[in-house]
Parts: sequence; structure tokens; C-alpha cells
Amino acid sequence: MTQHIPNREIRFYLTAPSVCPYLPGQTERKVFAHLPVADGATVNDSLTLVGFRRSQNIAYRPACEACSACVSVRIPVSEFRASRSERKVLIKNSDLERYLVEAEATQEQFALLRRYLSTRHADGGMADMTWPDYIAMVEDTPVRTHMIEYRLSSIDGEPGELIGCALVDLLQDGLSLVYSFYDPDLSKRSLGSFIILDHIDQARLTGMTFVYLGYWVRGSEKMAYKARFTPMEGLAPAGWAPLLTEG
Repeated sequence: MTQHIPNREIRFYLTAPSVCPYLPGQTERKVFAHLPVADGATVNDSLTLVGFRRSQNIAYRPACEACSACVSVRIPVSEFRASRSERKVLIKNSDLERYLVEAEATQEQFALLRRYLSTRHADGGMADMTWPDYIAMVEDTPVRTHMIEYRLSSIDGEPGELIGCALVDLLQDGLSLVYSFYDPDLSKRSLGSFIILDHIDQARLTGMTFVYLGYWVRGSEKMAYKARFTPMEGLAPAGWAPLLTEG
């Protein structure tokens, strides 16, 4: 895949050091750029290949001077084979209905997000997210973005209860999971893992090559779950390669 060259110069900026949300005692810095409105999708495709992630109309990646624990990771769809436990997760959630909807924020989604954040990430950076913040997260995008809603079975022809959501970017070579959230009271369903597994299936059915999962952070318990999906590739100085989670 050739790298896209934008029609105008992309300016990159470096943030000031701040407390790392993943590793105690560490600080973080990021390099970021504003995605152009007219050319955002193709620029985002190219930046994703070199380890950037999208948040609204900004692409960013870690730029920490003394730490390289953050690794951009992706799942090569054709090589993935669900483990026994992963197949159980898929079966457990086979009663759910999937809806692909426009990237438009709804109060129903936001109520679910608030429950998720207050239970799972009460001390995180998104804990105080407001309704306008959520609208911006979902709708402020210059790229090909959609929402996947997961609902319980329909009742009398009406969509069932919303129990999970995923904000997803459609890239040239795959799907990028920007952010997902789900009902924190349904832990037995393993909805976080299910959403990833379901997107691997979606990518396979649509001929996509990869599912991008953002950053795996070596030594962070919060990010340990990503390494369970194998095989997985990580972005190294020499390019994408099989991810080594040990050592």
C-alpha cells in the first residue's frame, strides 16, 4: 500500500509532559496533527500505518522520551483463529442483534456510556464527559466513521435494549476501533472481548485485512486484554511485525 501525500502540508505539534494514565510514575507526551476536512480519510489512513490514532479531528501518537511501552497493534484477520474461550464468548452473545448506524450521538448511547464510565473508569480521563463532549467524540470526524450498536433481541418489531456500542473508522485496509463501551452489569457476557471478536468477523466478511486496536501498553493491567488476541502485529521501528508480549 502506497503512502498518501496530502494536498497541503500537515503540521505536527508536541504536547507538554503530563501524568501517564497507564504506568505509575511515568509521564507522557504526544505528537498530534489536525486532520484536514477535505482530505481527512486518506491522511488518516496513512498516519494509522505509522502508529497514529484518531480522536475527533486530531491524529496523535505517543512521543515519550524515556519510555516506549505504548505499541500500536492490529489483528491480521486472515490469520486469526478464535480460541476455545473466544468461541464461547461468541456463542454466549449470539442472541444479540447488530445495527450499523450513522455516527450521530444519541441520548440512549450517552446514558449507557455514563454507566460504563462510572463503573469501569470512574477515575479515568473521560469520567466527567458531558453530553456535548460525547457529541463531539462521535460526530466531529473528517473520516469514514460509523457506530455499531449491540442490542438484545427485538420485541414486537422494535429494537431491543442497547447493551453495547463501538465507534469505528473504516480505513483503506481495515477497521479501526476508536472507542467501545457496554453495559457494566453484564460481565458474564464478556462484551469487551465480544466487540473485538465481532469486528474481526465483520472485517473478514467484508474482505478487510486488519482490525486496529489502538495501543497495547507493556506493563499496564488496563491494556493486558489486548495481548490475548493472537496472532497480533505491533508497530516496531522497522515496521509492523508479530507482537512479542514477553520480555
